[in-house]
Amino acid sequence: MERLEREVIERAVANVLPGAKVRGWVALGPDPGGGVAQKGAGYGRPIRIEVEDAAGAARTLVLRTATSDAFGHDRRADRVAELLLAHDTFPLVPDHVRALDVGLLAPDGPHSLRGTGEPYLVTDFAEGRLYAEDLRRIAREAVAARLDLERCAALALWLARLHRDPLADPVAWRRAIRDLLGHGEGIFGIVDAYAGDVAGAPAERLAELERRCLSWRWRLRERDDRLRRTHGDFHPFNIVFPEGETRFTVLDASRGSCGDPADDVSALSVNYVFFGLQAPAAWPRGFGPLWRAFWATYLGAAGRSVLEGAPPFLAWRALVLGCPSFYPGLAGAPRDALLGFAERALHEAEFDPGSAERLFR
Repeated sequence: MERLEREVIERAVANVLPGAKVRGWVALGPDPGGGVAQKGAGYGRPIRIEVEDAAGAARTLVLRTATSDAFGHDRRADRVAELLLAHDTFPLVPDHVRALDVGLLAPDGPHSLRGTGEPYLVTDFAEGRLYAEDLRRIAREAVAARLDLERCAALALWLARLHRDPLADPVAWRRAIRDLLGHGEGIFGIVDAYAGDVAGAPAERLAELERRCLSWRWRLRERDDRLRRTHGDFHPFNIVFPEGETRFTVLDASRGSCGDPADDVSALSVNYVFFGLQAPAAWPRGFGPLWRAFWATYLGAAGRSVLEGAPPFLAWRALVLGCPSFYPGLAGAPRDALLGFAERALHEAEFDPGSAERLFR
């Protein structure tokens, strides 16, 4: 739905806050940042809603609908599943925005999931700035400040705590590793979004990356001892920091919020390389120190086992970052370097964080 009428928004809000008054709303997105790593497509359409509740207190909510696209969301059932899963798993992840309601939006208003219409999700609003804005500033200024290093350490320690306790669910583990490749948001789905003429990513290169990742699926398939609580999409556009603070709120936990810790660790850390390749002068005093600090902090808190599973997850995230659907402004040279970084990792028995340095020599 391109537009949501006031009556529909008011009825959706009333399901969460009976007696509340809607004071206004505005669409969130597209990415207003510009410059380095301009974000393209996403998987949803969020709307920020300003509300006065029945007691007269101001509240801010977010109503999100899912997007019909080529990443495994082309069926209405896919979109229902995506937002229902979000509603069910957001409470499992600490410091996450709260999911308040889930249902269907139809022309005559919101309904239960028995009806027709598109699914929607209502959450709290997280005040602050996306972590991606920190990385854009570092790209411009070519230096990481003390707060940047403190936030980097806070992110690594948060992940170490999230990943601490094993989960005993072999079925969930096999699904997580299967979805790494076969899901519409996984490697196969992302590769399908590349056109045949993308600079740095010819079809034969993408096919070989797929084959390498498939061999890693068979290495990891029986390793259900690695299963942990995860965020599932832990990247700089899903992390919100209040001004001047190291505490943060996370958004959009995904894919069941359980899997290999290497997923979350790769999803965030590869962005230091991604931003660095687009602003190489910022590597020595900016993204390089952040990359090293993140890995040192996480490994010191959680141990080195994450390195055993990192290569295919690193490749997946590199493919996402290199995909023109998500980052249409990325040039061919950084895409080529990013995919080469993933290819070299896939050839090793475990990931070596020090291998990133060779990209900037």
